[in-house]
Amino acid sequence: MVRITKVHTGGGDGGETSLVDGSRVAKSNARIGIVGTCDEVNALLGMVLMETNRLPDTHADGGTRITVRRVKDVCSAAIGRMQSELFDLGAELACPPDQIPEYMQLIDQEDSDRLCEEMDAWIEELEPLESFILPTGSGPIATMHLARTVTRRLERSMVAIKNEMRPLSLQYVNRLSDWLFVLTRWTSARLGEDETLWTPKGKREAGIAEMTRRQNANR
Repeated sequence: MVRITKVHTGGGDGGETSLVDGSRVAKSNARIGIVGTCDEVNALLGMVLMETNRLPDTHADGGTRITVRRVKDVCSAAIGRMQSELFDLGAELACPPDQIPEYMQLIDQEDSDRLCEEMDAWIEELEPLESFILPTGSGPIATMHLARTVTRRLERSMVAIKNEMRPLSLQYVNRLSDWLFVLTRWTSARLGEDETLWTPKGKREAGIAEMTRRQNANR
């Protein structure tokens, strides 16, 4: 059981902090940056849950929108578990691999493989990709895309010191970004949202300046 009675200690006032093994490092240390990015991903997943829970799950006549309710159920279960796993991962990342305490619960191969199993289940409902997808959409969709990109940043930071990481932890984070991408597509499909596809250069809207002038003229 975790018991925290005081948060402010003053120990970090000089720009240093402690790793799990008690060693002191600068807050600019690469490992501390990785832990912070892991925390950032976790916070973004909290925003995904917030946006998903905002979806109205009843029709104007009071009837239940079954599809929305099912999206909420899946996202709540999947992301709720993911937030706990990221907390476990963050604790591991806050110490060198040869200093991990025996009591610490670590991400294992089963956790990593579960991401692939869930991706496979979601992909069964999706049409194959025929173009790149732009990171935009409704609240839940756009926030999932943001969480995916920050997860890739986490992975890049870990790769920079991969010799000081468990290979399984790096594998897990690589799969997590893919997991978020597929979950984003599955959520879009379940909600009936069209994905915003990349437009080749020759087909992009170019007359924005003229559009703006016409709007001004018609005010």
